[in-house]
Amino acid sequence: MSDKKMNVESFNLDHTKVRAPYVRLADIKTGANGDRIHKYDLRICQPNKEHMEMPALHSLEHLMAELSRNHSDKVVDISPMGCQTGFYIAMINHDDYDDVLALIEGTLQDVLSATEVPACNEMQCGWAASHSLEGAQELAKGLLAKRDEWHQVFA
Repeated sequence: MSDKKMNVESFNLDHTKVRAPYVRLADIKTGANGDRIHKYDLRICQPNKEHMEMPALHSLEHLMAELSRNHSDKVVDISPMGCQTGFYIAMINHDDYDDVLALIEGTLQDVLSATEVPACNEMQCGWAASHSLEGAQELAKGLLAKRDEWHQVFA
């Protein structure tokens, strides 16, 4: 790993020292008017050891993006990581870590009871053929089974 500090926070994280699954506060940005964006790293898969398959990841993204907003109006965005090991969750003016964990838990419980993937069609999605509700639910089930480990980032 380079000694040079990178501009992207996660590029400065030693991915060989973390233990998924976990949820960590990755960054805080303050806007010109004082609003604060808290970016959380929801790591589902162990970096460089496993990854989510794209149809399951894609469906989990749709489900979490839609269903999380039933739990909080502070959700700005839920975005998948390109490495396919997790998601970033951005919250505005909300720094209560335990409440973020509860939001994720409640959203994943909703995923388990979902009967379809929201916006899973060519009009609302850029790659509607790439979805798996069953795969998303398996990811959610596995993550919920390790709920008591989410606060522990490092091995």
